[in-house]
Amino acid sequence: MGSRSSLHTGLHMSEDEHWEMNYHEAAIYLEEGQNNEKFDSHPSSPEELPAYLRVHNPWYHGLDLLASLVLILLAFTEDPAVPTFELPVWAHGTIELMALTVIGIELHLKLKWIGWSTILKHKRTMLKGITLLIMVLEAVVVLCRQSSHFRVTRALRPIFLVDTRHCGGVRRFIRQILQSLPPIIDMLGLLMFFVATYSLLGFYLFSEHVDNGHFQTLSDSFVSMFVLLTSANFPDVMMPSYAKSKWYALFFILYIITVLYVLMNLMLAVVYETFTRIEREKCRALLLHRRGATRHAFRLLVSRRAPHAVRLRHFAGLMRHYAPHYNGLDVYLMFKHLNQTGTGGLSRAEFANVYDVFALRWAAQTARAPWYAASPLEPIARAAAAAVHWKHFEHLVYAVIVCNGVSLVWRLCQINENLQTSAQLLCASWDTWLFLTLFLIEAALRMMASGLAAYLESGWNVFDLSVTLLALMGAVLLSIAPGLFIVVIFRPLRLMRLYKLKKRYRDVFGTLVLLSPLMSSAGCVMLVMYYFFSIIGMELFASYQLKNCCVNTTVEDFYKYSSNSSTALGYYYLNNFENLVTSGVTLFELTVVNNWFILMNAYASVAGQFTRIYFMVFYLFTMVVLTIVVASVLEAFRFRIQYKRSTTKRDEEKLLHEEVHTSWEEAQRLGAAGTLADTLRQHLPPGVEVTFIGSRPRTKEVLQRRMYQSEIQKWLAEEDENEGVPPSTTITSSEDPLSPPLIHQPDSEDNHQPRPAYQL
Repeated sequence: MGSRSSLHTGLHMSEDEHWEMNYHEAAIYLEEGQNNEKFDSHPSSPEELPAYLRVHNPWYHGLDLLASLVLILLAFTEDPAVPTFELPVWAHGTIELMALTVIGIELHLKLKWIGWSTILKHKRTMLKGITLLIMVLEAVVVLCRQSSHFRVTRALRPIFLVDTRHCGGVRRFIRQILQSLPPIIDMLGLLMFFVATYSLLGFYLFSEHVDNGHFQTLSDSFVSMFVLLTSANFPDVMMPSYAKSKWYALFFILYIITVLYVLMNLMLAVVYETFTRIEREKCRALLLHRRGATRHAFRLLVSRRAPHAVRLRHFAGLMRHYAPHYNGLDVYLMFKHLNQTGTGGLSRAEFANVYDVFALRWAAQTARAPWYAASPLEPIARAAAAAVHWKHFEHLVYAVIVCNGVSLVWRLCQINENLQTSAQLLCASWDTWLFLTLFLIEAALRMMASGLAAYLESGWNVFDLSVTLLALMGAVLLSIAPGLFIVVIFRPLRLMRLYKLKKRYRDVFGTLVLLSPLMSSAGCVMLVMYYFFSIIGMELFASYQLKNCCVNTTVEDFYKYSSNSSTALGYYYLNNFENLVTSGVTLFELTVVNNWFILMNAYASVAGQFTRIYFMVFYLFTMVVLTIVVASVLEAFRFRIQYKRSTTKRDEEKLLHEEVHTSWEEAQRLGAAGTLADTLRQHLPPGVEVTFIGSRPRTKEVLQRRMYQSEIQKWLAEEDENEGVPPSTTITSSEDPLSPPLIHQPDSEDNHQPRPAYQL
């Protein structure tokens, strides 16, 4: 055998057992490459393996996620609590300690196989450990005192959630935010310079205007110009001075043009350029990291007889540990597809493409015949296929959808004062049932023509079927409960199918599909940010009452409240921080920035002028995150348009499908034996060549390999040029194939490579 696994160093095993350990460690390397984990966390001894496997167990990942979510949800039950979910101190304190214990066990297990030296170098793990220690101490204090205290550290609870395995996309998005910060901070510095300069000029120009209270002091002037950056107080801030002289309008016009329309858009351009570069660099880093993982795995799978190739037997052993859900046929077809040279063994260059084949789903070419072939439903299915493939079928479907829209407009014109009757006319009348029946017939015809699996592969088919079933459910519910008005939204959704007719809309929807993973990560980051500022806001402002506050201030009218009557302005007191739910709503209103200064001025009046810092910092945080979200949307749309322009339908078909031609005799020649041979014998008749088609999903990662094809070749060439040593310091023993590997010792301390910082 070749290099021996470090996981059985010092253990006496048979050759087969040694190979099993090699397969296991090679699978761990591939998992680390797939999950983008640094190799310094790789277990290096038999003693470290149990702790590593426990922490990387899917059940433990779920338990860790559950504990992190419980910690976050505790904010609903702690003072100030949402009344419905309020718990006594002993209850939420005990639950908190239990959740923290689960997280603490994970850190302890990590410490057992990683060690203090590596953990101390990893900033995120150190931050998590320090936060855990502080929260344990605070939870104990709360239980002992049986009352909550000023606990702003609760805002750090999302650290545990972000660090879980399931939130890898969230961590990547946060990492992109941090990597984009330098140019953003530079632009913010320039932006604040202009805000401060105009604030100084505004103070000297308008402070003597007694009827303009926005510039009475330098701090008032700065706050007014900062709010004007968001345009929330325009033109209110200008009008008192504008009444004195029309020339004063130039000051405000020039300021808004400079900071809002020039500098803010310039910031977006800078962030977009940085984000695009980071996206490309992320693709490069992941590609090279996975290539390194395949090299580590490769050296564990080669034998002494074939030191430069991985045989089918060892590839199958690897897959038993890496992806046990694959059957023998899948494993064989992956191996056959990778082995482009046909030598019967995977070279290091061929094995480096192993991640590309994991996403392939194989089917025999004969299985690509109509699903209804030789089935009792064949006559009906053939008739359905003929109907669906009729050249006017799509036109007929769109005509029915247009008629459905006309029917909706007709029903809207019949709306009367009785809302229940109007809702039933709109979504539960005879024409509704007619169009729903036609849409269900269309779905049934498509299913019969292509089969259920092929039908559900189309996103538009899934959308059509979903909205049709939702509209059907809405019609039934409205017939039973006429007051359930929320279901009226379902019937109009089918009209969205008309947007498929125009290419620009198809590009927009395609971009949304590509963006869905990134948008979910961005949404999680926004929720984490809301949670962070909500906790701080509750700790700072929960005790303040805003009803009838701010007397003799510019926002007094917004908080006038009377139990008998109140104007629309008087309801602003509801924007507060009395619990987590209302805090989230308040922060969303601040995100929209419409009249956000009214809330800021109210708390400045009742809690002190320094509270403005909280609201200004929140605005800057949301501006940074939303700017990066906009940049990601622009990059994704540009990527899709360039991909569409450079790729034909035929090219895309080749990209998403692979063909493998093989036979039972070839499988025997490649070394299929044992259970693998038994499995292959069921699918490969002797003397017959069978063709299999492998299909991969249309993900952004797959499309990037097409778009960055030239760059990828350049990156790999540069990596090969920079590689002056073998990918591993382990050297195969030349005497005894079962002897421990010889470890290459560096010639000097200058050549010593320390273990890099640990990263999950």
